[in-house]
Parts: sequence; C-alpha cells; structure tokens
Amino acid sequence: MKKLVSVLLSVAMVAVLLTGCGGAGGSASGAKKVGVSMPTKDLQRWNQDGANMEKELKAAGYEVDLQFAANDVQQQLSQVENMISNGCDVLVIAAIEGSSLGEALDMAKKANIPVIAYDRLIMNSDAVSYYATFDNYKVGTVQGQYVVDTLDLANAAGPFNIEFTAGDPGDNNAGFFFNGAYDVLKPYIESGKLNVVSGQKTFDEVATPTWGTDVAQSRAENILSSYYADGTNLDVWLCSNDSTALGVENALAANYNGTYPIITGQDCDIENTKNMIAGKQSMSVFKDTRTLASQVVKMVGQIIKGEKVDVNDEKTYDNGVKVVPSFLCEPVFADANNYKTILIDSGYYTEDQLK
Repeated sequence: MKKLVSVLLSVAMVAVLLTGCGGAGGSASGAKKVGVSMPTKDLQRWNQDGANMEKELKAAGYEVDLQFAANDVQQQLSQVENMISNGCDVLVIAAIEGSSLGEALDMAKKANIPVIAYDRLIMNSDAVSYYATFDNYKVGTVQGQYVVDTLDLANAAGPFNIEFTAGDPGDNNAGFFFNGAYDVLKPYIESGKLNVVSGQKTFDEVATPTWGTDVAQSRAENILSSYYADGTNLDVWLCSNDSTALGVENALAANYNGTYPIITGQDCDIENTKNMIAGKQSMSVFKDTRTLASQVVKMVGQIIKGEKVDVNDEKTYDNGVKVVPSFLCEPVFADANNYKTILIDSGYYTEDQLK
C-alpha cells in the first residue's frame, strides 16, 4: 500500500512540474509567448511601436518579451537569441541592420519559430516568415507628390532648387523611401525645372547612417556653406524621415537666410509636428503604428492558430533569398492644415503634447 501511495505521489509531482513549465514553447502560465525586438529607444517612433505592440499582444492574451537594443547590432542579436532560448513561440523583429541577425535566425529556424519582420525587412535569410510594414515606396511617392503639388511643377516656370537627405543604408526601407520620392521628381530634375545645386542626387550620396539627426545636420551645414552661402535660394529639402528633417531644420536655422524651403518628413514625431505648426517643416508622412501593431497581432494569432496569414503583397519584397509574403498598410501625410484631424482627433496625440 505504501509503495502504491509513493508511486501516486511521484506521478502527481511530475504532473505539477510539467504543468508549471513552458516546455518547448510558450510560458509557464500556458500563454503563448511573443518576443518583440525593437532597435532603439532613442527615436520616439520605436518607443511608440514597442508600447503599442506590447499593449495589443497582452490584450490578446499573449505573454510578451519586449526588448530594445540601443542601436547596437550585437545587443539585438543577443536579445533575440535569448528570446529563442526562453521559449518564444513567435518573434517580431524590427532589425537595426537588415543583414545582421543570421545566427539568431538560424536558431529560430531550427526551433521552428516563425519570424515576422516588423517595418524593416530582414535580409538574406530564409527564416523570415512574413513582413509587416507600410507601403514604403508609397511613403516616398507621397513626399514627392507633395513637392509637385505645392510648387505646382506641372505649370510653374521654375527652376526651383532642391536637396535630398535619405536614410540609413543599413535599413532596407531607406531605398524604397528615396526611390519613391525620386521617381516622382525625376522628370522635373531631368527637364531642369528642379535643380539639385549640390549635385548630390544618388542614394549613396544623400544617405544618413543611423538616421542620425546630428549626421543629417552636419551634412546639411556643409551643403549650405558650400552652395548657398552666396545667397542662392533653396526651395525644397526632401528628407526621408523626421529625425533627418530635424537635422536639416537645425542647419537651416543657423546657416541660411533665404526664403524658407519646403521640408518633408516621416513619422510625425512630436518635435517635428510642433515644427509643422510653427512653419519650420511642411509635412510628415504619418504611419499610424497602432494600425501596424494591430495587423501584426492579428498575424501572430493566425500563425499560432495555424490559420492562413493575411498578406496583400507577395511580389515586392525580395530579401535576397526569398520573396517574403508581406502586409502593407497605407500611409497618409499630415501638415499644418490637417494635423488636428490626423493626429489629435484620432487620439494619437493630445493637444497638450503639441504645445
């Protein structure tokens, strides 16, 4: 009888232990676990993306491991590897550098953990299952079309002077942003209606490592001192995002006395939105991270439940190894005329945040 009781107690203890552990995937609570890797806390948009993602995933019943990598590639690699080791069922990764996560992705593939590339395509890996982003080429075309419409290039005589500031060469999106804008403006550049005074008009010439405000500012200061110090007027500075636009705006404030140019941006960061209201920036493409987060949460749920995952593009995003099935959200732009509707009425910001 004692032996039977002992055996029953042992079986019960094993059952308790098995119930309390996460096993090969999931968490100790039994909830599925999602690892979310964001590149940095230094840019407002990634803080918002991370917070939105965590909130949405937790509301959907998932445990969330959210990590920020301080723009350090090795730190992000280590964090993602830890997420895999700690039993995450799905990974959502906004890569610092598109080709830097090979080792971690190999681990994910061996562990059969699906990977969603978030907003930035992960390059040169067949372990990327899906890509969720905004239509990045369209972001650029929205910026370019804004310039066309604001200057009335179809009818105005011109010529107008323009400069470009693009994004980080390590971010696959940066090329889409720049090419989208340049393709809209190219006919006017080729006809001479738009004049790139510095002559810098290829992506490599105008790229901004790390999307750094200080990097963009330094380059803008050099351009202004070299090409505009003699009183030459600047009509447009097309910037791919808000952090680079802020650098250009800082340079203009200290180094330029002509008619203030059209300045584009992207992300509707608070400081840039304040600049739009003050007339220091013309527009910013708004990519509502709440929309993207909601879509990714939906995709995570479809993956975990074994359902068909929603995608709306299976042709555009080739990461060098495979064309990654993608879901593209639609961008819009905000300016001084519509920012209240786009940003405040939607609940994205409060009026106090923009004072």
